[in-house]
Amino acid sequence: PGLLLLTSFLLHVKEDRASPTRLVCDNRLIQKYIVEAKDMEKRVGQCQALPALSCPAVLPLVDFTFQQWKSKSNETKRREILCDLALLVGAAAGAQGQVSDECGARQLSQLYRHANSFFLLLQTFSWEAGHWEPSCFPHSKEQTHISSIFLTYRQLVQGKLRFFFYDLAKVLCK
Repeated sequence: PGLLLLTSFLLHVKEDRASPTRLVCDNRLIQKYIVEAKDMEKRVGQCQALPALSCPAVLPLVDFTFQQWKSKSNETKRREILCDLALLVGAAAGAQGQVSDECGARQLSQLYRHANSFFLLLQTFSWEAGHWEPSCFPHSKEQTHISSIFLTYRQLVQGKLRFFFYDLAKVLCK
């Protein structure tokens, strides 16, 4: 399933006449993903009253200070974002099993696909020997509101992911 999702992501990127490097080098693409994250968050808010999750979603705390962010290596940033995305993908998958509302389920499915695509893509960028290990423990919180999953995803895309791509662009897009 992971290879299929990566392929579909790369095909989606290809539709935009892009490559993973273009995703980093063309600021318009990350802006497109930020707009999509905002739209998903807005659309889930328009769904009929969604029930609270009976099994809380474990979400990463994605806020950061710019000074702390600047002091980290690109590999450290990548690993941190991968940990955040792993939690988000898990939260979306867990919430999907608890939501019977078609509108909410459709939005969760879309969020899952987008977050998992970024997760798979970021695994391809590596500067250190070895692969990403899923043994990270990011700071997290439990939430019972479905909308908090979308808020966290939007904040991650607008914040860490956007700044990470900006930092990568300095290296890859000369």
